Amino acid sequence: MNSLKFLPTSRHEMLAAGWDFSYDFLFVSGDAYVDHPSFASAVICRVLESKGYRVAILPQPDWKSTDAFSAFPRPKLGVLVGAGNLDSMLNKLTANKKTRSRDAYSPGGATGLRPPRATIVYCQRIRQIWGNIPLIIGGVEASLRRFAHYDYWSDSLRQSILIDSQADLLVYGMGERAISEIAGLLKSGIGVNEIREVRGTCYVSDYPVKDPKSIELGSWDEIVSDKAIEARSFKTFYEEQDPIRGKTLVQKYHYQGKPARYVVQLPPAPPLTTPEMDAVYDLPYARKWHPAYDSLGGVPALEEVKWSVTSHRGCFGSCAFCALHAHQGRIVQARSHDSIIKEAKMFVNMPEFKGIISDVGGPTANFRHPSCSEQLKRGTCKDRNCLHPSPCRKLDASHSDYLELLRELRAIKGIKKVFIRSGFRYDYLLAERESSRAEFLKELCSYHISGQLKVAPEHVASSVLDVMRKGNKKTLIKFMEEFAKMNAQLGKKQYLVPYFMTSHPGCGLDEAVELAVFVSKLDFMPEQAQDFIPTPGSLSSCIYHTGVDPFTEKEVHVPRAPKERKLQRALLQHRDPNNREFIKRTFKENVNTGVLYDKMLKTVMERR
Repeated sequence: MNSLKFLPTSRHEMLAAGWDFSYDFLFVSGDAYVDHPSFASAVICRVLESKGYRVAILPQPDWKSTDAFSAFPRPKLGVLVGAGNLDSMLNKLTANKKTRSRDAYSPGGATGLRPPRATIVYCQRIRQIWGNIPLIIGGVEASLRRFAHYDYWSDSLRQSILIDSQADLLVYGMGERAISEIAGLLKSGIGVNEIREVRGTCYVSDYPVKDPKSIELGSWDEIVSDKAIEARSFKTFYEEQDPIRGKTLVQKYHYQGKPARYVVQLPPAPPLTTPEMDAVYDLPYARKWHPAYDSLGGVPALEEVKWSVTSHRGCFGSCAFCALHAHQGRIVQARSHDSIIKEAKMFVNMPEFKGIISDVGGPTANFRHPSCSEQLKRGTCKDRNCLHPSPCRKLDASHSDYLELLRELRAIKGIKKVFIRSGFRYDYLLAERESSRAEFLKELCSYHISGQLKVAPEHVASSVLDVMRKGNKKTLIKFMEEFAKMNAQLGKKQYLVPYFMTSHPGCGLDEAVELAVFVSKLDFMPEQAQDFIPTPGSLSSCIYHTGVDPFTEKEVHVPRAPKERKLQRALLQHRDPNNREFIKRTFKENVNTGVLYDKMLKTVMERR
């Protein structure tokens, strides 16, 4: 099938494409339509198009009625629904549960163009119009809410989004492999309620699963009534998110007077091979927002990624506050150098390209291959992380492939600069032997930093870092020293910009003061301090709600009170005069913090 520059977003565009209203799938998206490989809706639609399907896209429909949905003819095979690149509640509300002033995934940054809990709302409208049409949900919102989960914005447990949305199937993870298989089955005449063997999917069953190897999580009733069961269920869910050794998971939902229903998660889909990754990113994306947004100021999110290159996906960092393990997985999947070089050369031929590649990376910039040679054979380790509490002895910390890729990109005629802006794991770099890491660090500082390198230690208190599953303060200090030394040798004035997080589980007043003391010795005050937000699917969110670390079964202090959260942020940004006054008042009101207050006065508050 010949590809279109943009997929149809209306009946008029369908006619212009010569479809005569006959098409296979409608994709309903919470994001504006940007045809770029950094946007999930574009990737899934282009993958289906490459396999011969006609796919129309309905971006950010007015959900207050069915009019926007019924403007499309009924698709032959089904409707796909995704809330967008972010969970719709995270997109709408801040850590303080205040409405955000900007939506980067909407035209002109406008807010209010998608509903809260977008996946559920869109599905309700589709059922109103087309009844029992095959309805398949996916994307980050659906993926991370596939089982019972804590919802920060309502401060309550919510059941599986499959139950709430009344969808037929849920595709979790990145989805290309699963949606292609589902489309083929639907096209062959298989009913959507008969599709029960596609890995990387969840479905609802009226009967218990017969597979003796499946694992039953705590039921909805059990989790609601007992946080210990909630924590144990999350631990099982976390451990089984592996495409090689993971098992089928089942969660029972039973309501008074109604038969029990079971949410069934099949094991994760196998990782994409390098040729498969290349095929996804080599598809004919327009790499622009839809022309309908030109007069509205475009879509701001595109500006961040327009000249960036995705080199891989997946992350074995396993930070507790990140749910990436449940979506992209812990096994790194990489594109080939040829595919990446081809994309960079395409940039050079685009008139608006200024010669600067803004980023080459993925979830973590310097992860370009699986963490060890055994992962693709036996899966990720069930009982340990690759980098925490210290790098595994089997860890392959080589940066040689990434370094060679960066050199090849720099050598392309028309490329002036190649920067690294993705998260950079300095603890992974320090795990490489000294001579090799010095070589990489030299080229990093020489060519790939625009004055600043962003790193994310998140905290410095050992007790908090243990809960976060992050490296220790000594590792951060060592990297700071090596970074400074290398820049001195090169005669460059470049700086590290460490990101820190406040109010994470495990962080009490002592730990907040320790972080403030550390920051006071730096040459800057963090302007963009991140308040912890318990997003669905993360280990930290489970700890936040249950007050227990599921893996150690130990109680963890959780800063929930607004005043405590505000104090932790003020301590981190103590050079702000308003924060200083708030800190003084708060400490004086609490007679039990005398020693801490003295410490603050001597080491922090006196510094201007």
